Amino acid sequence: MTSIQTPPQPLKHPHPEERPHFGLIIVGDEILSGKRADKHMPRVIELLGERGLQLDYAECLGDVPERITATLRRAFASGDAAFCCGGIGATPDDHTRQCAARALGVPLELHPQAERLIRERMQDIAREQGTTYEPDRPDNIHRLNMGVFPQGAQLIPNPYNKIPGFSCAGPGGGAVHFVPGFPVMAWPMIEWVLEHHYAHLFRQAAYEEKSVIVFGSMEAALTPLMEEIERVHAGVKVFSLPSVDHPEYGRHIELGVKGDPAAVAAAYPVLLAGLHGFNAQLGPELVRKT
Repeated sequence: MTSIQTPPQPLKHPHPEERPHFGLIIVGDEILSGKRADKHMPRVIELLGERGLQLDYAECLGDVPERITATLRRAFASGDAAFCCGGIGATPDDHTRQCAARALGVPLELHPQAERLIRERMQDIAREQGTTYEPDRPDNIHRLNMGVFPQGAQLIPNPYNKIPGFSCAGPGGGAVHFVPGFPVMAWPMIEWVLEHHYAHLFRQAAYEEKSVIVFGSMEAALTPLMEEIERVHAGVKVFSLPSVDHPEYGRHIELGVKGDPAAVAAAYPVLLAGLHGFNAQLGPELVRKT
């Protein structure tokens, strides 16, 4: 792993006693056009789940500066922790760095540590190719744009090629962590962010889901029961996942509660009792813990 000499400063959260919501922002026309399939969301869900955390939302944006800026401005104001994948290069269709600066209302500047790392990378390439490193050659000067970040940004090390990503905190307490679109770079960089900025949250509170397969009932009929459980049992969410062509269960609803294990333990029997009141046909029960 490439090292960053200056240790990261803890990113401020407006309510440090609370777990921030984790978000994912994916930038790139190639995802929306279907040229490439997104691989980031499944992996980010895994990385968070391995640490007792969960992804709360995800957005996919094309290479439209106005939309990227608006999305980042909202993230910075939210108090959330978001990962932004893609668009931090130095080609004409890369807008994320500039949009981040506009969203924060700060200037862009060449980060001195990023400059050092990028120059190291260019020297490595010259050695690999058996050529002489020419720091003032136009293409090498252009590559330094990859280290031009919003003022005050903190670096995220890139173990693949040393070209760093960056993190910024907004005035509303939201933190956005910017990494490349390439999974081979992005995923270890996201892991680094989790380990260095959010380790205090790992498995701080266990999470559990309990659900049951329900046959022969409709969501509309079960909605009052779901609403009553959420009203009475704080700390749980009721979820309903209908299916019309499941290979094993056919048409059914997976109905359950999720959240803090103690709250789930109290709410789940109430859910089952309520279902018996509907004379619903119940199938297997499912449990998922993190």
